[in-house]
Amino acid sequence: MKGRFRSFLLGTLKHFLGHARDHDRAQKRGGGALPVQLDEAALSEVETHAVSCQNWSADGVFEREWAASLLRQALARLAQEYTVAGKGALFEALKVHLGAGAAAAVPYEEMAKRLGRVATTLRSDVARLRTRYRAILREEVSGTVVDPRDVDGELRHLREAMAA
Repeated sequence: MKGRFRSFLLGTLKHFLGHARDHDRAQKRGGGALPVQLDEAALSEVETHAVSCQNWSADGVFEREWAASLLRQALARLAQEYTVAGKGALFEALKVHLGAGAAAAVPYEEMAKRLGRVATTLRSDVARLRTRYRAILREEVSGTVVDPRDVDGELRHLREAMAA
């Protein structure tokens, strides 16, 4: 059986949701029942969320969540590696330099003062952290594809999903 695990999960999710929708609409299951009124605060929150999600498709939401899940798994593995090596505090301080908001992260000089390290050493630490994070993410993604040659394409797809 060839194909991507992500595609399999998406198909399974669509089938499950379709079945759940049919189940909810069935008359003998209460499909004709009137919905319960929400209080004003909950209704306002739902409307605000609906407006922000207006252009999202179910597939897009799934793709973003899939990508976010892989990123969280890679980050957790990296944190575990640093903790086992006795560098948990260093990881916690430097992890802000991994994400898309790295440009807004704490400056190296300020972190160096807090951690009692030299700023140039911190730059090297961040470079090693990013390299290892990329390697772990590749390993996580390679576990979801059949052919190892598909890893780069899958990474591009996940990057696009997160950017959307």
